[in-house]
Amino acid sequence: MTITNETETASAVGLDVRPLSGYIGAEIFGVDLREPLEPAVVAEIRATLLKWKVVFFRDQHVTPAQQIAFGRQFGEVTPGHPTLPTLEGHPEIFPLDSQAYSAGLKSGFQVRSLWHTDVTFVHNPPMGSILRGVVIPPYGGDTQWTNLAVAYETLSEPLRSFIDGLHAVHVNQIHLERGDSSQLQKLFTSTRYETVHPVVRVHPETGERVLFVSPNFTERIVELSNTESQQVLSLLFNHLATPAYTVRFRWQPDSIAFWDNRATAHLVPTDYGHLGFDRVMHRITIAGDIPVGVDGGQSEAREGGSFS
Repeated sequence: MTITNETETASAVGLDVRPLSGYIGAEIFGVDLREPLEPAVVAEIRATLLKWKVVFFRDQHVTPAQQIAFGRQFGEVTPGHPTLPTLEGHPEIFPLDSQAYSAGLKSGFQVRSLWHTDVTFVHNPPMGSILRGVVIPPYGGDTQWTNLAVAYETLSEPLRSFIDGLHAVHVNQIHLERGDSSQLQKLFTSTRYETVHPVVRVHPETGERVLFVSPNFTERIVELSNTESQQVLSLLFNHLATPAYTVRFRWQPDSIAFWDNRATAHLVPTDYGHLGFDRVMHRITIAGDIPVGVDGGQSEAREGGSFS
């Protein structure tokens, strides 16, 4: 894949697209997300998303309702989360609040931050996620994304051929860095989800092959022994986190990130919890399709089923 890092301008619809790194991420200027967008603008944003995998907007003073309305121009907006609480009055919004993180530290447990693709434990993981910065710390709290299509492409040909035919089990689980939180674990797994996805999925819009494993939710590879599975997944997890394939975004109030959940993983920041700053984010997700592997086979739902 050849991608340049030059500024691009979608002059036909007035958008100013500014790539942020060599493989992933672009800022889009020249659009007001508070109002319904013209079809040509929606199409241009979608095309930019497909190319750069995650796009960012600055100074978008949107309400929760306007954030939801923006998302609906790209597909069906799902409930905020399959098992966790949503924003009062807006069930489509999943709030991420640093006060909950701080409460966890005080009670002796800490959730481990791992690279992940959102909600891969359901049969039809989201097509995309849209995250808005509501309360942003003066420093710290950056989010990182990685390009899973490039991660696949840069594996050696023999390894690509090997993993093309593999399938992995994804479950809704929480990894703790320290301590124990049976209450959080019970809430997160209040509905049990288990899905077998292809290790390599074919992107439904671009046709790209994408490395579709998630350190947070991928448990094991079906066709391998437990020891082999652990070793292969460790290799793939380390590879997808290669810094060259990533972008790091510095949040500001009213910044918005919109990522293609079919072709990216991201990393939740952990460098601000000890600082005493509040950080509040609002996320919505757009319903996705059932992943398809290189052989044309679809994912298999074992427990929990689809989510929409």
